[in-house]
Amino acid sequence: MTDSTTQGRGTRSWIFYAALLVLFWGVWGATSALPATKYGYPDEMIYSIWALTMIIPAIFAIRGQRFDRRPQATIYGLLIGLTGAGGQLVLFQALTMGPAYLIFPIVAVSPAITVIMAMVLLRERVTKLAALGLVAALVAIVLFSITSGEEDVSTGPWLILAIIICVAWGVQAFFMRKAATIGVNDATTFGWMAITALALVPVALFSLGGIPTDFPWEAPVLTAGTQLLNAVGALFLVMALSRGKASIVAPTTNALAPSLTIVLSLVIYQTLPTPYGAVGIVLALIGSTLMVYSDEKRGEAVTEGAIAPAAERAER
Repeated sequence: MTDSTTQGRGTRSWIFYAALLVLFWGVWGATSALPATKYGYPDEMIYSIWALTMIIPAIFAIRGQRFDRRPQATIYGLLIGLTGAGGQLVLFQALTMGPAYLIFPIVAVSPAITVIMAMVLLRERVTKLAALGLVAALVAIVLFSITSGEEDVSTGPWLILAIIICVAWGVQAFFMRKAATIGVNDATTFGWMAITALALVPVALFSLGGIPTDFPWEAPVLTAGTQLLNAVGALFLVMALSRGKASIVAPTTNALAPSLTIVLSLVIYQTLPTPYGAVGIVLALIGSTLMVYSDEKRGEAVTEGAIAPAAERAER
């Protein structure tokens, strides 16, 4: 018999945390470039402050949970953390070069990398929905390339950096999947994400040449505020996934958070994308949603297929 309280917790409470995730990540995406564009705050300092803000949600994530100390969990944790933190470090640089309303849709197609790696390394078959999403994502990147050539929105190779972030976070999602297959819990994964983020802080500061002191206090304070949205949003994702079906939570947040970022960015910076850019944004969001939805539905089918025989044996 299913406990009514547990059932209610699984079917309703996830909506609250998913909504907070969309709000936090959507606002963060639109405002994360402000410290650099308004005060010229270095990317390395933005990264360092973000890494420090990761401590706060990590404490809540790990509290009362078992930290997996198996060697396999450590290896996957490091891989997940380094690809995630490395992507963040590049993201802060990209946001000083190009517009958030174009960068985040490109980053949103990172499931394409996960799908390709699953095809090549795990020999997984791609569903029709995933294939359609993959094509849409690739077309979107081509359209963004056309947009980059037509608009004077770049002071550097932001498109290349955005693609690097997309690849890094696609690889991260692949390792997350592999870690889940050996039973690594969310608290351990998030803990390693925080640890590796902090481990790269000395690298960032060394490349900067030390901590700068010639910026107004508003610069680090604004950075801490925006990056705390990022860090806490990641915790809300873990909480939403632990309370609801991944096949619903993942596509919803994967599409809505970048959508909110795009809308807020267009309002804040008072600009509009070209027709190519607008089509690219739509295709990127549709493609990422199709790939994530197809991937999670396939995962559910595999899980149900494995549980059903066990349930039959138990009845016998």
